[in-house]
Amino acid sequence: MNEEIEFILDSAKELMQNAVDHLVKELRAIRAGKATPAMLTTVTVDYYGSQTPLGQVANVNTPDARTISIQPWEKNMLQEIEKAIMVANLGFNPMNNGETIIINVPPLTEERRKDLAKQAKSEAEHAKVGVRNARKEANNEIKKLDISDDMKKNTEMDVQILTDNFVAKVDELFAVKEKEIMTV
Repeated sequence: MNEEIEFILDSAKELMQNAVDHLVKELRAIRAGKATPAMLTTVTVDYYGSQTPLGQVANVNTPDARTISIQPWEKNMLQEIEKAIMVANLGFNPMNNGETIIINVPPLTEERRKDLAKQAKSEAEHAKVGVRNARKEANNEIKKLDISDDMKKNTEMDVQILTDNFVAKVDELFAVKEKEIMTV
């Protein structure tokens, strides 16, 4: 196989994988009933004048399925962390006991579960668009190549197979997340 074709296929595969990786990251941030430290990945704390991810100023863990515990490395950061969680607007009510911040994660209502499932579906659709854009880009590059029409068709079929595989991965990731969200 010619190097240009290989390069186009590798580039398309990399772009498609990036779309899937982004989806995984987005789905991890969607709450699915039980408490996980990943729920707070979007929280940034004002740490001596610069916005710093929560995980870099405190230890975040889950002692049980309904509780998130945040132990700052510096006690004077308690108020800043508490404020950052409120500002992040995640629907949590942090409680500061002077040593740690405790967040009780309330069980999800049926309506909230449906909203989260819709949000997950939307993220999955964005990922599919990313995969299809990578396909379109690859096909445009293939059309520019100075190769036989048969070779172009075969390469386009290879790109389509890649696309189908990555779309199937996206569907699989969404199905797993939807089941996780809807399970009470």
